[in-house]
Amino acid sequence: MWLGGVFTMDVSFNACVRKLHPFQSTFVVRLEQGTVTSLLEENGIVKGVLYKANGEEQTAYAPLTIVCDGCFSNLRRSLCSPKVDVPSCFVGLILENCQLPYPNHGHVVLGDPSPILFYPISGTEIRCLVDVPGQKVPSISNGEMANYLKTVVAPQIPHELYDSFLAAIEKGSIRTMPNRSMPADPHPTPGALLMGDAFNMRHPLTGGGMTVALSDIVVLQNLIKPLRNLHDASALCKYLESFYTLRKPVASTINTLAGALYKVFCASSDQARKEMRQACFDYLSLGGVCSSGPVALLSGLNPRPLSLVCHFFAVAIYGVGRLLLPFPSPKRLWIGAKLISGASGIIFPIIKAEGVRQMFFPATVAAYYRAAPVKEERKKNVCL
Repeated sequence: MWLGGVFTMDVSFNACVRKLHPFQSTFVVRLEQGTVTSLLEENGIVKGVLYKANGEEQTAYAPLTIVCDGCFSNLRRSLCSPKVDVPSCFVGLILENCQLPYPNHGHVVLGDPSPILFYPISGTEIRCLVDVPGQKVPSISNGEMANYLKTVVAPQIPHELYDSFLAAIEKGSIRTMPNRSMPADPHPTPGALLMGDAFNMRHPLTGGGMTVALSDIVVLQNLIKPLRNLHDASALCKYLESFYTLRKPVASTINTLAGALYKVFCASSDQARKEMRQACFDYLSLGGVCSSGPVALLSGLNPRPLSLVCHFFAVAIYGVGRLLLPFPSPKRLWIGAKLISGASGIIFPIIKAEGVRQMFFPATVAAYYRAAPVKEERKKNVCL
């Protein structure tokens, strides 16, 4: 049952099939669309959801409810401590009939004051996302946005895209979206589990949200697979606490990388920040492990937070080395010290918010070793 961010599945064993094939089961799924308005709780246990369908208020009950109602979630407050930060907004345009400098590749332009993204979405269309720092963007209705894009952004984009960029502005199909960031801070609640952007968000600069979501689904699938009884809410809640630890290597690596890259790529008047930004670009341009390593982290192929920290500080050290060669000076030594300090000030707060122990030493967390409370039962229900 699809309920606007909440899935309800009725999964039952078929007795006839089990007599013929004792290791097989059939799954009966009922699909219904509606809008969830609230969780149904009883004595601190989530029993299901209240939702509206066809103008009528209805209820859906199941022993496990998985809430995944997105970044605008109205259900997360009872399941986590949401600390949502909005560092910037994306202004979106569709560019038509033009070619990227490197076809079939995504492009990040290190603009002023912040990055500009381009990537193909069809054979003739390119999506452009202009990052505007802060929670307020120029008004679209009174023409401020069009003027901002023409005067501030347009001079910074590749010449291959310039005419199409101006044409998209004149066409007027401009959309805006706030960029949200929220560390995962769950309240383990019997009968419920939180997933997706309702649970954890990162700056969309790296496009890592779907990678984290799919990784979380695999982790949860492996946890639920051996279960045959979901009706002991307390035991199930204790067991599923391991989800929040097992997801950390992939999720925290991508979250930290997204937040750190955004801060590094934003323009700054500080000389040390300028050097860090240029060092990051030049480090990636070196190729080899300096390029493939960050890309593996970005894509989730290398879910090791320690590798991320090593590459991040390798960029900082590379930047300091560029400053000090061929001859160091007191001024350059001072900028180099500020560069290392600034790099630390960028990445360590993000790591702290993600959780140092769960991020780097998940095997030391007790929930990492939780065993499944497996009990055979003829029927089981899952509300997703």
